[in-house]
Amino acid sequence: MDEQTVFLPRAEADRLLEALRGAGFGRILGPVAREGTLLFQPLRRWDDLPAGVRDVQQPGRYRLQEQDTPRCFAWANGPQALKPLTFRPREPIWRAQRSADGQLSFQSTQEDPEPTALIGLRACDLAALDLQERHFMHGRFPDPWFRRRREALFLVGMSCAHPAQTCFCASTGDGPAISRGHDLGMAELDEGYLLWAGTQTGKTLLERLDLDAATAAQRRAVEKETHQAAMGQRRTLPGRHLKQGLYERLQAGHWQDVGERCLSCGNCTAVCPTCFCHMEMDEPALGGDSSEHLRQWSSCFNAEHSFMGHFVVRSDTRLRYRQWLTHKLGSWHEQYGRSGCVGCGRCITWCPVGIDITAEAHALLKEAPDA
Repeated sequence: MDEQTVFLPRAEADRLLEALRGAGFGRILGPVAREGTLLFQPLRRWDDLPAGVRDVQQPGRYRLQEQDTPRCFAWANGPQALKPLTFRPREPIWRAQRSADGQLSFQSTQEDPEPTALIGLRACDLAALDLQERHFMHGRFPDPWFRRRREALFLVGMSCAHPAQTCFCASTGDGPAISRGHDLGMAELDEGYLLWAGTQTGKTLLERLDLDAATAAQRRAVEKETHQAAMGQRRTLPGRHLKQGLYERLQAGHWQDVGERCLSCGNCTAVCPTCFCHMEMDEPALGGDSSEHLRQWSSCFNAEHSFMGHFVVRSDTRLRYRQWLTHKLGSWHEQYGRSGCVGCGRCITWCPVGIDITAEAHALLKEAPDA
């Protein structure tokens, strides 16, 4: 926030949706309470948002509760971040067709994505998008499917004032205040919303709205709430650069302990906003005259993920969990200059047996290094 921050009264919040549509964003997505959680769904009006809803998150547990508040963003997150919108869970990459004379032709399946605005993204999710961009857009082999979808997005970030018990974004340096990665930043008070621009596109949109400047008291109220949200987080990682400590404990006994609890279900990698493992396959049509080459999400917890020719490198859950944790918190520093964890806590909440990445990291580093 700065002196250019403006105020949108709650009763006039639909003006933001109208301005987004007027700017060419035909599809507007926001958090909607559905199937017992919060999912990004199309918004027709501001009333579609989950007013008076609070999430209760604990290891292996997620519930929504009603509360007496006009706020629409008085919760931490749901299982869905930006990842499914830029890196599809399952998609065709190309199609092959065989003609009557036996000739093969190949056709790309790249689409022309519809300009889309997303409202209510948390700071941890914007940090996760930055990591996904480093992987898919700025490596040796940029991914055109990811790039086109990313470039079609307008991102409205929402500073978080209500972290869950499983959140630890303050520990990773990725929240709870919106500070980067957004086109438009927002913060919610009972009476309405503070808005500020993060890009030129966002600034142009704010000029369309023609709103009054936020008062100093309103800005102080938001700063106080986000500070309290950071101070209220009780989970932490033992540091932001754990590579050396983890690499020195590859034979630690705690790997066996967590391996006996882990189900290798892959829930943690599915809800993680930064995980990018995938597999590719061909699916022929029943008639034999065409096929699709598909990409779909995979997980380092799957046995086939480490299959090499005639054997599986990581044959048990202990080794798969070790691979996931040492990559996420260790070797990401070599690839992307930072940890792969943004502190959203989803892997803790959505683990069926409540395994806590922060507790496991602390337990591992308490053990003596390998001899």
